[in-house]
Amino acid sequence: MYEPIRTKSVHTVAGTPTSDFPHRTREEELDIQLAGHLAALLAVTDEIRTLAPSADLDAAAERLTGQVSRLRGGSTPVRAPAGALGETRLATLHRRAHDLAGRALLVAASRADTAAAILSAERMDAHAAAGAHELAAH
Repeated sequence: MYEPIRTKSVHTVAGTPTSDFPHRTREEELDIQLAGHLAALLAVTDEIRTLAPSADLDAAAERLTGQVSRLRGGSTPVRAPAGALGETRLATLHRRAHDLAGRALLVAASRADTAAAILSAERMDAHAAAGAHELAAH
């Protein structure tokens, strides 16, 4: 009633000799994802630093740079140029940074990266407090 399949399935098992494209491990995928979230958080941190410079943000940017470099095998992340922003509200930037730090925290916890998880949690707290302060000021 049914004709047997004569060709190989397109759904072959990874790692078989017929597989002609590289596969990444779950750990490698999580590293890539975490580096992306931390790099995005670094970009927002740089934006905030141009509008409201502070030693805390400078230290956070350096720590974020170190974590992104570590996850990317020594590759330095791209940084936002100083003064590239127009009139952007700080509260919006702090909210965006808080969201990005939360995403990074989830991935860091998933891959059991304690250093990145601690840094992400600290940045969440800092941006939550700064965002609340900015909203209260306006």
